Amino acid sequence: MTETHTPQTDPKTGAMPLFYGTPRILVAELHSDLCLNGERDFRFADGANAVPIMAAEFIEAQRAYPIVFVGEPAHPAVVLGLEEGNLFVSADGAWAEDRYIPAYVRRYPFVFIETPDKSQYALGVDIDCERIVAAPDGGEGLAPLFSNGQPTELTQEALRFCAALQANQVATRAFCEALVAQDLLVEQQAQGTFPGGKPFNLQGFHIVDAQRVAGLPDSVVTEWHRNGWLTLIDFHLASLGRWQDLLHRQGAVSPQLAETASPAGAAELADA
Repeated sequence: MTETHTPQTDPKTGAMPLFYGTPRILVAELHSDLCLNGERDFRFADGANAVPIMAAEFIEAQRAYPIVFVGEPAHPAVVLGLEEGNLFVSADGAWAEDRYIPAYVRRYPFVFIETPDKSQYALGVDIDCERIVAAPDGGEGLAPLFSNGQPTELTQEALRFCAALQANQVATRAFCEALVAQDLLVEQQAQGTFPGGKPFNLQGFHIVDAQRVAGLPDSVVTEWHRNGWLTLIDFHLASLGRWQDLLHRQGAVSPQLAETASPAGAAELADA
């Protein structure tokens, strides 16, 4: 029986984004004793077969992973596994040395949270994260989030990082909205076979149709060139060659990338 999976991402700015259990706005009066364990551990992401990325990350991400578009509204994401699970996180929590780590992953456990009056965003943290500990007196390997009632350099750096990510979200959304407006996204599915003969089917994602891009009006091409969107499309299309790498990491054979509407027209990604 074919195992059918979809990229597990939540690119929207909802109340409970991917990875986060109990995100809370940081307040010095309430969280003065919170510290971050300095030991980096990515096991929180070992169950995710995809994570969102921003437009500014395409140049780095396309060298490491397939970039696809998921969700409604569409948002770019990198594929990290062919079923439920991340092929780039080891058992001890290390990320593959030779691979770019998406900003969405590096941001955790910090996050921007919309204030109750929806007028702005404030820095928050996932209280459920194992790296967040309450230690009023600090301790070896622990970095406090506040000192004397003020944010530490760690917290200020997290604020700057989250702000940059949020700012690029606006540019990323504009790019995706333009792709949808020009009807350039087509639904796809990745199919293949695991060792032992079990087939897999990763579906529920979209890619850009290169032929439709070639048919864009000259005025749109000029505008998109100035916006840098044609370059983003080139990076996206180039990244699709990384499906083969995923399949090798998973030990899969007979890979195919097929349009959901017409599986019979599948194009091989790699030799079996």
